[in-house]
Amino acid sequence: MTSLFETHTDLTVSGGPVRHYQAGGTGPPVLLLHGAMLDTAQGVWRRVAPALAADHRVHLVDLPRHGGSRPWQGVLDDAFYRRFLDELLDALGLPQVAMIGLSMGGGIATGYALDHPERVSSLIAVGPGGIGARRRAQLLTWLFLRAPGAMRLTSRYVARRPELVRKSMLTSLTAGANTRDFEDIVRLAIEEARAKDTHGEPGLDDWQTQAYGPFSMRLNLLPELSRLTVPTLWVRGDQDSLVGADELTAAAAAAPGSRLVTVADAGHIVTYDQPDEFTRLARDFLASTLDPRA
Repeated sequence: MTSLFETHTDLTVSGGPVRHYQAGGTGPPVLLLHGAMLDTAQGVWRRVAPALAADHRVHLVDLPRHGGSRPWQGVLDDAFYRRFLDELLDALGLPQVAMIGLSMGGGIATGYALDHPERVSSLIAVGPGGIGARRRAQLLTWLFLRAPGAMRLTSRYVARRPELVRKSMLTSLTAGANTRDFEDIVRLAIEEARAKDTHGEPGLDDWQTQAYGPFSMRLNLLPELSRLTVPTLWVRGDQDSLVGADELTAAAAAAPGSRLVTVADAGHIVTYDQPDEFTRLARDFLASTLDPRA
């Protein structure tokens, strides 16, 4: 299962390093995009990518400032990522690809599909960020994010307290320590926390922090979804505390022809909680929307 991640290619995209993994044969190409903070390709896609590779040519990357994609300079906000994905697809030689994104990756993929529908054959957005006008404690969160040094201190604090990472995983995963691969998941998250500290990176991604305004979200894709023409599947864990059911219900209603599936006994990271069920959903949706000759 882990052999997929034993070999990789290091690319230069948008002026920075990007670690790329791939697997599978000649089926339609699929690009997997992980989430923010302590997520990596090897983490959230560890069970999904090998299964999808049976039918697809699977591409995975560590997004900038994650995993093997370091170091990066500058502000890596939503505008950056829309440019980055375009250049990434060029670097991979993919004129068109299906995209599966989780959390931040889902928001990035959705934004890109709005800008470049001709390059996205199908979209699966799992608990995507960037949907909705307001978040809980909007003003307080914005103030904290703007406090000088707060994000750097957060990164250092987490890196030096691995027990906090483990506790967070215990409480956020629906099966807790009984989650499949739990010790490996925790180990990778702790390694990622330490890497962020070593490279002087903020605790939260710029894509997250720059999305916040004091009274409403600066990044809200919901009003734009009426022009989303890509076949789209929205996925949410029924116990997701970060992305609400109302938000994704509104997204599914706004995007023409899209649909929403709620996965039982799953939180925000559906691919950790229910990897087999998610893989089944993804394979069925891709089979129904992609041309196998692509």
